[in-house]
Amino acid sequence: MSEHVTEVSDANFEQVVLQSSQPVLVDFWAAWCAPCRMLAPTVEAVAEKYDGNAKVVKLNVDENPQTASRFGLRSIPTLLVFKTGREVDRIVGVQPKSEILRRLERAMACPRR
Repeated sequence: MSEHVTEVSDANFEQVVLQSSQPVLVDFWAAWCAPCRMLAPTVEAVAEKYDGNAKVVKLNVDENPQTASRFGLRSIPTLLVFKTGREVDRIVGVQPKSEILRRLERAMACPRR
């Protein structure tokens, strides 16, 4: 990962994501997934832009099937936005940086949903 993106697992998802006081963007991915690799630089750029105001984490679905199953993921890449422990948005597939920023900003701007 990088200094701006943290890797999470089934073991620490609750603590890092659901108990976070900041909005969290979770990138569900797998090493074999070409679209996931295409999206990685965009996710990194979003993480760098919002460092300190939102968390950006990645979860490898092959290594952490419980969390992927818990949220009913059917395809990757999928980005979930969490706020106060609840999923508030879901972005499926490769999307432009502007769309991901728009959706994360919407979650950050809204009071508790």
